[in-house]
Amino acid sequence: MLYVLAMVAVVVGLDVLFFRHLFWERLIVNVGIVLVFAGFYLRFLKRP
Repeated sequence: MLYVLAMVAVVVGLDVLFFRHLFWERLIVNVGIVLVFAGFYLRFLKRP
């Protein structure tokens, strides 16, 4: 649960700071962040 909250905080923080009025750039960056978090989860945090 804490991992999901951290991901949401990063996405919202970057949206507000850098991509407030840029729709497509914001969408691409958000998808990239989610993919990085998913990859990190699958690589390091997933239990066997």
